[in-house]
Amino acid sequence: MAERRPVRVLLAKAGLDGHNRGIQLVGKALRDAGMEVVYGGLRITPPEVVEMSIQEDVDVVGISIFSGGLMTIVPKIYQAMQENEATRHIPLIVGGIVPPAEAEELKRMGIKGVFGPGSDLDEIVGFVRSLAGSRSS
Repeated sequence: MAERRPVRVLLAKAGLDGHNRGIQLVGKALRDAGMEVVYGGLRITPPEVVEMSIQEDVDVVGISIFSGGLMTIVPKIYQAMQENEATRHIPLIVGGIVPPAEAEELKRMGIKGVFGPGSDLDEIVGFVRSLAGSRSS
């Protein structure tokens, strides 16, 4: 029986802010749950998300934004992933400062999950695990 590899998650910061405490906490929670976390760094661009997703063979992508531009940056990332055969089916989740109306718009667009400040880390871990599980079935 082939051994299953751990869930692999790309986490990255988009936008111009340098606030990375939240994404670091999420990354630690995912690692503590046995997942492999690739940190893409600050100020990632849509093409970089696609490239890293392919290079790192990830199951889920998480983008964090705490500055303005959320509704400009995230749709560009999502579109870039949708246009690339290799990343079209990788779920995208978003964390950061997301007003409720924008969270709903992102979900309608196809973003699988939106998590704001104070989100429960166990909930995020379970959600990522379920997304990765649905990809492999």
